[in-house]
Amino acid sequence: MSIFLDSELTAAERSLDALFRVIPMPLERTVSYGAGTKHGPQAILEASDELERLCNGFEPCSRGIYTETAVNCDGPLPDVMDRLAMRTEAAVKAGKIPVTLGGEHSLSYGAVMGVARALGKPVGIVQIDAHADLRIAYQDEKHSHASVMHLLSEEGIHIAQFGVRALCQQEVDSRTQNNVFFRDAEDLVTTNTLAVDLPSDFPELIYVSFDVDGLDPAQMPATGTPVPGGLGFYQALRLVEHALKGRKCVGLDVVELAPDGNAAWDFTAAQIVYRLMAAATQ
Repeated sequence: MSIFLDSELTAAERSLDALFRVIPMPLERTVSYGAGTKHGPQAILEASDELERLCNGFEPCSRGIYTETAVNCDGPLPDVMDRLAMRTEAAVKAGKIPVTLGGEHSLSYGAVMGVARALGKPVGIVQIDAHADLRIAYQDEKHSHASVMHLLSEEGIHIAQFGVRALCQQEVDSRTQNNVFFRDAEDLVTTNTLAVDLPSDFPELIYVSFDVDGLDPAQMPATGTPVPGGLGFYQALRLVEHALKGRKCVGLDVVELAPDGNAAWDFTAAQIVYRLMAAATQ
């Protein structure tokens, strides 16, 4: 099994005392267009070996990065979600920050529920995504990648979406019904917006869910559901970093990488993971 940032870590930095717990989740069960997300976690881990320790003026790895074994994705989806929830809950209870590598976006349900269970306090999701993922179900599967945020909103999780540019009427209605905060891609991209203040009543404890299709396909084509008109690399990261100011990051995931043989996209995803680690500790 590969280890995140393997060649750069000292023995102490890769130990169980590490602040970050990387959890590979090669889940691919409800993809509805392109395939390959099950290979995403391994591609990110391999590409991470080429990262530099320094990121945005800081070395996140100095706080420690421990890579766990991959979650077993066999069996009914509710069972798979429970396995991941147990991992993220254990990480948070140990005072760590779980970093789940996907895999399809449906995994965020298990990851977030484990974090919320461990904290016992309100949690808000900052979501980078081309899609709202607020369908009640998709292709008769409630645990679909297209329904994950609907499930989480039903659990009382607050959601702030950035970069969406493909959604249906049901999702538009859901945004209103569930008080979802959003700034969509056309608005953000055409005004070159890099910072958006979250509502004052948004939870202080933040979980970041970064779907790589939130980026424009010119910068991230290796994903199952690419949509034109997306966010830029730095724009997406700056939006997350601003949202975290004055708040605390309690977990994160990077999902929907579908490797296509071009290492540039795997490296881009790995760099996003590491930059989010930096944001979580500053």
